[in-house]
Amino acid sequence: MEFRQLEYFAAICKEMHFTRASEKLGMSQPTLSHQIKTLEDELGVPLFDRIGKKIAITEAGKILLAECKVIFSSLENVKVQIMELQKVARGTLSIGALPGELTQLVSSVLLDFHYIYPEIQIKVINLDDIVERVMQNEIDLAITIFPIEDERIRKIPLYKEDMYLVVSSQHPLADQEHINFEDINQYPVVLFPQSHKCRQVIDFTSNSCGLTIEPIIETTAIETIISLVKTGAAVTALSKTYVNMYNDAQLTAIQIVNPTLSREIGIIYHKDKYISQATRLFIDLLSKSIVELKLA
Repeated sequence: MEFRQLEYFAAICKEMHFTRASEKLGMSQPTLSHQIKTLEDELGVPLFDRIGKKIAITEAGKILLAECKVIFSSLENVKVQIMELQKVARGTLSIGALPGELTQLVSSVLLDFHYIYPEIQIKVINLDDIVERVMQNEIDLAITIFPIEDERIRKIPLYKEDMYLVVSSQHPLADQEHINFEDINQYPVVLFPQSHKCRQVIDFTSNSCGLTIEPIIETTAIETIISLVKTGAAVTALSKTYVNMYNDAQLTAIQIVNPTLSREIGIIYHKDKYISQATRLFIDLLSKSIVELKLA
């Protein structure tokens, strides 16, 4: 079994088409087919079911594909470690974060990171399915909300935070230190959509209490939410991360109690991913930023 055969096999799995895979690899389709046939003969099992012009990966093929990902990841880890040994600080660092305040939190340390590692290309990806990207080993690390239970994932807790009711500084509630969760329904509310993690904390709590919070407006645009709150037209619920990062004198944050709304933020990465020196530095810079923002 040769490494290039595994690369050919993985390419076919990605395209699920021999001709397209051969074009991507820059080789003829008969040559590619011969290489896969040689690999199948060596393993003694078919890796693909050929059904007319279509193909499907077999159970044996699925096993091999999973191991290929481990092999490719291990080889990449070797390259990174050797580069660090030679003190060649180049390459890429891909960082995932949930849309919203966690993406902003990541972005807040990019300038300092770039100053130390100017040759490293940084990619910040904000997606709701960021955990799945980590499990597929597509990104180096991600900042997300715990709990996450998966044996493929390693976790680094960062901080725990409450959510606050945010109102205009001129709102009648602005002089209150806390508000009961059930009393929020007395005021027009603007919230993130149900797909947003902040909103899911609110919905989970309201369902647990037998309440229903129906926002007058739902939007993913934090600027719109803040503008509406400043006018006094509505109130909203935001994480402490948002509150501390914006630090706007026109807004007042009121602690929500009975019950409190809380969540834990942390870093996750694939257990087979080598944590490079550059990645460790980014984690250190992020931790420092969290302390400066008084989140931890």
